[in-house]
Amino acid sequence: MLIIADDLGWADVGFHGGNVPTPHLDRLAREGVELAQHYVHPVCSPTRTALMSGRYAGRFGVTAPQATQAMPFDTVTLPKALKSVDYETCLTGKWHLGSKPDWGPRQFGFDHTYGSFAGGVGPWNHRYKVGPFSFTWHRDDKLIEEEGHVTDLIAKEATDWIASRGEKNSFFLYVPFTAVHLPIKEPEEYLKRVPASITGDVPRQYAACVMHLDDGVGRILEALEKKGVRDNTLVIFTSDNGGSTVENNDTNYPDDVYPAGKLTGDNRPWRGQKGNLYEGGIRVPTIANWPGKLAPGKVESPVHVADWMPTLTKLVGYEPSADLRWDGRDIRPLLEGGKPAEPRTIYGAAPGFRGAFVLVGSWKLIVMRGDRESEQLFDLAADPYEQNNLASAEPERVKQLKEVLMKEAAADNDRVPPREPKQAGGKARDAKSE
Repeated sequence: MLIIADDLGWADVGFHGGNVPTPHLDRLAREGVELAQHYVHPVCSPTRTALMSGRYAGRFGVTAPQATQAMPFDTVTLPKALKSVDYETCLTGKWHLGSKPDWGPRQFGFDHTYGSFAGGVGPWNHRYKVGPFSFTWHRDDKLIEEEGHVTDLIAKEATDWIASRGEKNSFFLYVPFTAVHLPIKEPEEYLKRVPASITGDVPRQYAACVMHLDDGVGRILEALEKKGVRDNTLVIFTSDNGGSTVENNDTNYPDDVYPAGKLTGDNRPWRGQKGNLYEGGIRVPTIANWPGKLAPGKVESPVHVADWMPTLTKLVGYEPSADLRWDGRDIRPLLEGGKPAEPRTIYGAAPGFRGAFVLVGSWKLIVMRGDRESEQLFDLAADPYEQNNLASAEPERVKQLKEVLMKEAAADNDRVPPREPKQAGGKARDAKSE
């Protein structure tokens, strides 16, 4: 099972010193494996593309929020691969890789789908932005109208689906919440629980939204317990990018009025936020929890959201019939307490390909394109908060890393999908559900 929050900042959670209680996430972290250097793309659709494909999103030309179809139909996605080894697959929440039913998650390997084809929606009316994709709430490709808060609806669909599984059914449940993406407008019961030390309308709304998200995660974990499958279920929690501080009362969202003020996404101690290539935009809170299988601990080695596809597919015994050109790698040895990974390259493009970064070992190069190219070089081992640009002091290292970056960038926009996986017909090797 994989749960992904939307725009959740590094320090928005209790286990990173957040200012509101997140007991369910804190327990997952305390009893699981925290990935302390888990990278994603700087905005939503690219991260979701990488998660579904095992490839950097730039390979599909996806660098920004995506209303149109993000991946070719014959892309071998994570749910397609899992279905080929007899897993049932479900998405409940935000897709944002194509905002029409014809581009929706059922076309990419999910048996059951529910939520928003498009991006984050109004929490009560479930409308996306003004435009052709405003009506986006659906169940199994059919647009529907429902009452209730979006966080509760997504969690309820997940718990109901878990309860409906047969006792021997292996399943992959993907829960991409819309919390804490704007616009935020929380129920009174959560606002009453916000600590008095947090003042101001939007800061209190944001805090309530974080607690609401945590409760939703707790309900899903409880459903696994009731079904008797918690010990057989690997639970992964992450965020699609860093926290945001944009205006909550975005007038592009129709048919409701939202509290005015800037969101309070907290990415401390990292520099930056959603949308940029500093650590605060691309390094997110991430947990892998599997009782009895993964000992509590922390992975310090850099990993990437694209790693989950090769990791999970190998875990369940899926063998690709063609080279899927994954940029991700199997990180299960790290999760199981193995030795630190060998230095690797991690790469990502900025929205609109306006720049890119590459990380090799502890050295990170950011190259931005504008009126003229700018280069920023950081040694994260000595300067994790990216305060000291060493580009002028280390020209030879900049040259070397730039060559690596250009090699990675040359592989972007290939968009050529490999072949579909063959129906293996096999059962999971050592996991019942993901």
